[in-house]
This record gives sequence, structure tokens and C-alpha cells, in this order.
Amino acid sequence: MDIGGLYKDERPRALATLIRLVGDFDLAEEMLQEAFATALERWPRDGVPANPVAWLVSTARHKAIDRLRRAASLDAKRFEVAARTPAAWCPEPDLDEEPLTDDRLRLIFTCCHPALAPEAQVALTLKTLCGLSVDEIARAFLVPAPTMAQRLIRAKGKIRLARIPYEVPAADRLAERLSGVLRVVYLVFNEGYAPTGGSGSLRPDLCVEAIRLARHVHALLPGESEAAGLLALLLLQDSRRAARFDRSGDLVSLEEQDRTLWDPDEIAEGSRLAERALRSGRAGFYGLQAAIAAIHAQAVRPGDTDWRQIAILYALLLRAHPSPVVALNHAAAVGMAEGPERGLALLDGLERSGDLARFHLLPAAKADLLRRLGRSAEAAIAYREALRIVGNDVERRYLERRLQEVSRAPGTSG
Repeated sequence: MDIGGLYKDERPRALATLIRLVGDFDLAEEMLQEAFATALERWPRDGVPANPVAWLVSTARHKAIDRLRRAASLDAKRFEVAARTPAAWCPEPDLDEEPLTDDRLRLIFTCCHPALAPEAQVALTLKTLCGLSVDEIARAFLVPAPTMAQRLIRAKGKIRLARIPYEVPAADRLAERLSGVLRVVYLVFNEGYAPTGGSGSLRPDLCVEAIRLARHVHALLPGESEAAGLLALLLLQDSRRAARFDRSGDLVSLEEQDRTLWDPDEIAEGSRLAERALRSGRAGFYGLQAAIAAIHAQAVRPGDTDWRQIAILYALLLRAHPSPVVALNHAAAVGMAEGPERGLALLDGLERSGDLARFHLLPAAKADLLRRLGRSAEAAIAYREALRIVGNDVERRYLERRLQEVSRAPGTSG
């Protein structure tokens, strides 16, 4: 068995269950790591167990209890763990059978307890559920890694000291956690769809996990337009997955993608959910983005894209949820709808604010509009700035190709 693949695919499920059993994030993470190390030693010799995930969780749980037994000062904690764990514990045969018994869903709701700061809620879930590194999470939040590390430490301490329960809350308390949960699922998908760093072009495991969790949340709260909007957005984005990279693993822009590779079933389901969210009159951050994604998905050819409608929807989104990233997307859409010069004027304002100084997509968007205007020398400067701060190797190669294109244009010096 490929233990490395098992670690990547099953670690979130095993860790979520182990956190429920031992009641401590740090202890669960450390003991699960030790259980995988034990598996590397024993399985090649003794054979792979019938249920590898159950073996790992059981081994890690026993290691946790042994650790606590060796620490006399933690006797009370030992009894707490023993009380949580039946003597002959055996995990459910299929943790995905029922949403309300899904430990990963419990973990998200625990991390999104209102006692935690919103940024800490998301960061902690990305760390524990998805196994992202502190550096990856810091890049997603546009903050230094030491700052993010301190947020994670404080969040875990808060859960431990406040004895925050590991559960999906009752129906009357679901709404207060919803915004945090939706944001977590959204960022999980984004990290899978466009990783913030490293050499990988895509992490489909995170995309699948995010869609699965979005379905669970939508099933829990079918009347919530934002839950429907998020599921719609993820489906519509995921529908383009097969067309986003060429055979060499290089990024293909939306404009250049082979649209026959887009998934029609995901487009149909996502479009229905997006329309429902929009018609409810309560479409928010996710519902409006889903409506934008639906317009892109329904365009048979790039030239059929209704950029004016997209710019209007981004203007609504910016008014309801102002942020530098939304403003960047609005500026790019205006550039496509009303001409590159108009988009560049909006981007200049964003540059002066300094809010996206560490975000490579700002100079990349500027470079694209300059390229469309034929201002190749200025586009080259902007592409070089984007390359200076981009973290993902696949996006780096895409920007390098664009830089080569504009550098070959007449009147552009190297």
C-alpha cells in the first residue's frame, strides 16, 4: 500500500475522529503522526490491516492514552480521554453515511465556534482538516507566517480552556456558525483549485472535500440562500477543472480553455442553485459569485461572455462585501466590459492603496489589460512584478509565458 497516498487522502478523516476521541488538537496531530510512522515500520513486515484508517486511529488513540499515563500531572486529562473512548472502540464502517455523524463536519463546526476570531476559525480548520502548512495558510490570508502561527496557537488554547464542544450544534444555533463554516469550505476549495504555493497545479482532493462538505451544509440548512450559493459556486468552478491545465501541466486561461471539456452536469446543477439563490433576493457573497460563475459557464465561446452583466454583479458584490480582492475582480471585469483603459484606472487606485501589495494577481491583471492595449513594454514590467511575488510554480510558468509573449512584441526591450 502507498502509505504516502493514504496519508494525503485519509489524514483529515482520521485526524477529525481522533480529535473527537482525545479532545486535544495538538495531541491528536502528534499521535497520528506517530501512528503513521509505526505503520511505515510494521505494515511492510506484518501486512496492511483490513481497515487501515481504523488501525491508524486506534493506534494513535492508544499512544495518546500512554502519553497521558506517563505524565502524572495530567491524571485528570487521562480519565477524561478514557471516558471519551470506549474500551473496545471501533470506528463507524463508513463515516460518510450520515452528515450529522461526520467527524469532519463536527470539526469544522468546532473550529467555527463564535468564541474564536473569524480568521482563527478558518486558519485552524485549514490546518487540521486539510493539512495545509502554516506558510500556505499565511499566504492565503496575506499575512506573515509567524503571525499565522500565533493565531493557530491561540485558537487551540481557546478551544481547550473554554471546553468548546466537538459537535454539530442544534438547529437553533446553526445560523450563528454558518458564515464561518461557509468561509472555511470556500477557502478549502480555493486551496485545492489554485494552491497558494508549491509546485502542484491542483489538489483535487481538497476540491472534492469542499464540495462534499458544502453539500452537507446545504442539506443541514436547505433554506439558506448562501449555503446554496456556495455549493453552486464550487460546482461551477469545479466544472472547468479538466480544462484548466494542458498536457504539460501548464495553466490555461479561461479565455483559451477547451470548453468541450467542461462538466455539463456540474454546470447544470450549479446554474440551477445559483439562479435559486439569486431569485431569493438574499444572495450574498457566495450567491453573487455563483451568478458570475454561471455567466462564464453558460458562454459557448469566450466572445459570448456577458461582461457587462458580470461587471454589474461585481459592483453589487463590492457594495455589499467591500474588499481589495473583490475590487480587483471588479476592475478586471470593467476592463473587459468597458475597455482596458477604464479597468486600468480602477487598478491604479488599488495600487495606490497598497492593500494588495503582496498579491500577485494585481500586477498580473494590470499586465493583461496593458497587453490587450498593445502597451507591451508596460505589460512586461507588470508581469515581472507579478513574478516577483507569485508563490505557485504553475502560475509562475503561466506568467513567464505571458512575459515572453509581450517581450517579443515590437518596441519592447528585454
